[in-house]
Amino acid sequence: MKEKNLPLDYQHNSLEELTEKANRIIESLENENNLSNTIDSYQELLKLNNLIEKKFQKNLKFISEKTNNKIKEIVKKNEK
Repeated sequence: MKEKNLPLDYQHNSLEELTEKANRIIESLENENNLSNTIDSYQELLKLNNLIEKKFQKNLKFISEKTNNKIKEIVKKNEK
């Protein structure tokens, strides 16, 4: 499942907003008695989960790179 399959507005949402949307879908799935009505919601939840995971990994990479750069700067200062 690719995030391309999600509505465009999801692409620009923050992790918090996407997580909130996923939680709302989970709540509606938990309250639904007729399983045949849940297929679309469940598929949307899977796509949201994939997008959340990709955004999280992207943010983690950014934070990691930023931290490494700061460590290198500190090491350079200490070497002088």
